[in-house]
Amino acid sequence: MKAHLMVFALSAILIVSIGMTPTFGHIQSSIVITTDKASYSEGEIILVTGEVQSLYGIPVSIIVKAPNGNLVSIAQIDVGADKKFSTEITAGGALMKVEGTYTITVQYGNVNRTAETSFEFGGVIEDQTMEETTGETIMEFESEITDTTISVQGSVDLIGYEITGGKLLSIMTDVDAKSLIILIDATDDGSLTITIPRSVLDALLGDGSDDDFFVLVNDEEVDFDEIISSTDRILIIAFPAGTETIEIIGTFVIPEFGTIAAMILAVAIISIIAISAKSRLSIIPRY
Repeated sequence: MKAHLMVFALSAILIVSIGMTPTFGHIQSSIVITTDKASYSEGEIILVTGEVQSLYGIPVSIIVKAPNGNLVSIAQIDVGADKKFSTEITAGGALMKVEGTYTITVQYGNVNRTAETSFEFGGVIEDQTMEETTGETIMEFESEITDTTISVQGSVDLIGYEITGGKLLSIMTDVDAKSLIILIDATDDGSLTITIPRSVLDALLGDGSDDDFFVLVNDEEVDFDEIISSTDRILIIAFPAGTETIEIIGTFVIPEFGTIAAMILAVAIISIIAISAKSRLSIIPRY
């Protein structure tokens, strides 16, 4: 009888001890993250808010990824004394263009303290947009891409390219910076060989001789090789896996003052001169 009671007691203790064993599979519940809406259109503000369970004296990292897994944005946000945090993201832009489900991941302290949410984005509707960012005017349009060439707005001359380790997605001109901004999806370390017609982008000194380009890979200046001819400038640019943007900065970029704009201005000036001359003739007294 005593033996039965002992077995029963041991079983009860074992059951209670199992029930008291801490569960580590719900660490995500220590962070909550939400958006103010489930879906957004281009130009709308995405309000991201969240709350942590414990304060660690460090910011949270908020990472936004596109439907294909590409990085859209990353930011570090301070956590308030009330254990809450928030940030705003503008829907759209160079890296948020495609329609689909975007994922927001918040990380706090270490990789085990994470949480996720998602939202739907309707995609960029217009093929051509004007963006004002940090005082710079970026001309963006839907590039026509083949396996070897890509078009650029304002020029009939195509840009030639070869790429390894990734895929070239699109290209746009930054008029104020006098640069080309190239968007790529770099799955591995690779290189971009790009043949740029001088009519599209060039770097010249005051005397007309060639100057050096500045090349930025993910906003970091890098070295590159170059082959120069009278009509083109060929750049060979190495990039690491994960690269998203390559910017080539010169002293001239199309459209700086295009042929059509120049013709319109010339016609306008001629019209003004003609009208002014006629007006002056009409007010001269006749004797």
